[in-house]
Amino acid sequence: MTAHSPSRGDRRRKAPRRAGMLVSGVVVSVVALGVAAYAVLQPYVVPDDFDGRGRGKVTVRIAPGASASDVGAQLAETGVVASARSFVNETVARAVADRLKPGHYRLRRGMAAGAALDLLLAPGSRIVRRVMVPEGMRVDETLERVAAQSGLPLKELRSADPALVGLPAYARGLEGFLFPATYEVEPGASAVDLLAAMTERFGAAAAEIDLEARAARVHLTPREVVIVASIVQAEGGRDADYPKIARVIYNRLGANMPLQLDTTVLYAQGRRTLKVSESDTKIDSPYNTYLHKGLPPGPVSSPGEKALMAALRPAKGNWYWFVTTDPAHRITKFTDKESEFVRYREELNRYLGTD
Repeated sequence: MTAHSPSRGDRRRKAPRRAGMLVSGVVVSVVALGVAAYAVLQPYVVPDDFDGRGRGKVTVRIAPGASASDVGAQLAETGVVASARSFVNETVARAVADRLKPGHYRLRRGMAAGAALDLLLAPGSRIVRRVMVPEGMRVDETLERVAAQSGLPLKELRSADPALVGLPAYARGLEGFLFPATYEVEPGASAVDLLAAMTERFGAAAAEIDLEARAARVHLTPREVVIVASIVQAEGGRDADYPKIARVIYNRLGANMPLQLDTTVLYAQGRRTLKVSESDTKIDSPYNTYLHKGLPPGPVSSPGEKALMAALRPAKGNWYWFVTTDPAHRITKFTDKESEFVRYREELNRYLGTD
C-alpha cells in the first residue's frame, strides 16, 4: 500500500467539520463567559437577602456621616441582613439614603433588608433617653433632674471637671451655663458628654443673640449679662415682663440702690418659696442683695434665651420696684413709687396669707 496526499475533494469534505467544531467552541466560550459574568454580577443584581422580620435582638450604632454602604456593611457584619448590597439596593430603590440618622438602634438578626430599613427609619427603634431641663433651675437641681432622666450617676455629674465641658472663657462654673432645653442621651454617653452638650447649647444661643458684643451696650461684661438674665429668669412672671424686670435691675444699679431681690436671698439659702421673712433678708451671704449693693457674685439660675435677650434689651421705663402680686396667674406690677410698692407687697402678702 502506498501513501498519498488527500485529494482536493477530501479536503473540501473535511472543512465543514472543522467549522462546526469552531462554532461549537465559540458557543461554549460565550456560555462560559456568561456564567462567569453572572457569577460576578449576581451579588449586585440579585444579592443575598433574608426573608421576614428576623429574630432576637441586636444593637447597632450608626456613626455620624456613615453612608448607606457603611451601614449595610455593618448590618451584614452583625448578621442583621444577609448582604450589604441587599440593604444598599433597598435604600436606593426607596431613595431614602439621606434619611439614615446617626445613633443606636434596636434591630434583629436575620432580617430582610427592607424590614431592617423600616426599623432604621422608625423613630421608636432608636435607643435614646431624652432629658428635659426647664428654664430657671439651679445647677444642683439641674444635675439631679439630669441624673433621674438620663440614668447617669448623680455623683459622676457632680464630680465632672468643668474644664472639660467647654464653658465660655468668661464663665467661672456651671451655674447659669447649663442651657435649658431638651437633650438626647445615647447609650455610652458620659456625664462630661451631656454637660458639654448643654454648655455647647448655651454657646449657640449666646452666639445667636450676639451676647458678647451686645454686653458692652448695657455696660456689662458677658458674665454679668448672664447674672442679670439669671435673676430675670428666677423672678419669673410672663415673658413680656422679662425686659421690665431687667430695666428695674439696671435702674437700681444706676441709682446705686441695693437690688433687694428675694430670689438672690433664696438662692443663698438653697430654698424655693414665695414667703421671705425679714430675718431672711439679713442672712450673711454675698448673694444677699438686701445687704450688698450691685449684682450678686454669680448667676442664680439657668436663663433661657428670652431672659438673656431681656438682659441685653431691657424695656424703657423708670421703675424701681416690681412685685408679682398673683403668682398663680403670673401677674407682676411695676412702679417708680415706693408707696405703690408697699401696697403691692401687701397685696402679695394677702395672696400668701401672711398679712
